[in-house]
Amino acid sequence: MLSPRHVEAMRRDIPDPGPRLLPGFRPATDEDYDATVKEIMASAPADGFWVFAYGSLIWNPEFDYVERRVALARGWRRAFCLGWDFRFRGNDEQPGLMLALDRGGQCTGVVFRLPDGRLEENLHRLIRREVSMVPTAFPWRWIGLRTEQGPLTGLTFAMNRKSGRYVSGLSDEALADVLASACGFRGSMCEYLYATVSHLEELGIRDSHMWKLQAMVAERIERRLAASAEKVAS
Repeated sequence: MLSPRHVEAMRRDIPDPGPRLLPGFRPATDEDYDATVKEIMASAPADGFWVFAYGSLIWNPEFDYVERRVALARGWRRAFCLGWDFRFRGNDEQPGLMLALDRGGQCTGVVFRLPDGRLEENLHRLIRREVSMVPTAFPWRWIGLRTEQGPLTGLTFAMNRKSGRYVSGLSDEALADVLASACGFRGSMCEYLYATVSHLEELGIRDSHMWKLQAMVAERIERRLAASAEKVAS
């Protein structure tokens, strides 16, 4: 199984290459962020503001919250379909793939309630974390969620399948190859996967596909470590 030892083995000291704009995209501006926050606030439910997390937001939300619940989103699934990352957890030789919500299936994640009195401030932090380019490849939207305490509506970021950054059709073997190799200035895809799976497990959430991928990634890294040790020994 994927472990801290595998994460450490994949650690690399990579300088930040800076943003890379894809054709048809431009950097998001303060005006873009202001407009987005206003749109979200204007459309928000009146009975509390919730944000649904399915990936790194679970373990690194970077915003303040007053309540957290496990939540189920039907009609959506957690998938490595946001590509390609040449900066944060990938590079030119081996670009990374990030998690996004894609249509189909179901996804159990975490929903956070933002503090009412500091909603705009925290939304700015959230949007600036999630959106760096315009148009965004995974725009915000409201989705229905189920929790043990009852149904609610949460804000999330879901993949736009028409975006040039949408990646589909990769086999689990091809995905595992990427996750076992890609690394950027912020860390490796191995670390990203390990952190996500570990935090899901801590919450009692077992995502069978993520669990399968982490085992496949661990096997690949183990083979690489064994080959390196054999080479040194010889």
